[in-house]
Amino acid sequence: MKRVRELELLNQIKEIREFEFGVFYFFKKGVIISEVKEGVLFRWEHAKRVIAAAKEIYGVELPIIYLSNRVNRYYVVPLYWLEFYRNRYNIDHYAVVGQTRGSFLSLFLERLFFRKSIIKFNNLDKAVEWATNLTKN
Repeated sequence: MKRVRELELLNQIKEIREFEFGVFYFFKKGVIISEVKEGVLFRWEHAKRVIAAAKEIYGVELPIIYLSNRVNRYYVVPLYWLEFYRNRYNIDHYAVVGQTRGSFLSLFLERLFFRKSIIKFNNLDKAVEWATNLTKN
């Protein structure tokens, strides 16, 4: 699977934040692409740090398009979406990029808790094209 650093759009990256649990690429126009590290249990505490970074980089007015590039196997607790909404955070568009059975099983569970639709892609280029088209509207 392709990683963000292999994209032709590297010049569109506004900022990169590296955490112990993964790398998050903040592109211009509110597009965030994550690459969570192998074996991580992605917790609410991690999400809060990414949300704080997004607010610092984009402010609170810019719509967020989040792409989860699942190049590594990691775990997300779907119930954390409830905490996300309790704290009044919002993602306008969400997509998962992955090719393993596990990444799509996780996606199925996330769809039970995420209030909007989650789009799935098999490759990063198509996901980025989708996100780019959304920012043009």
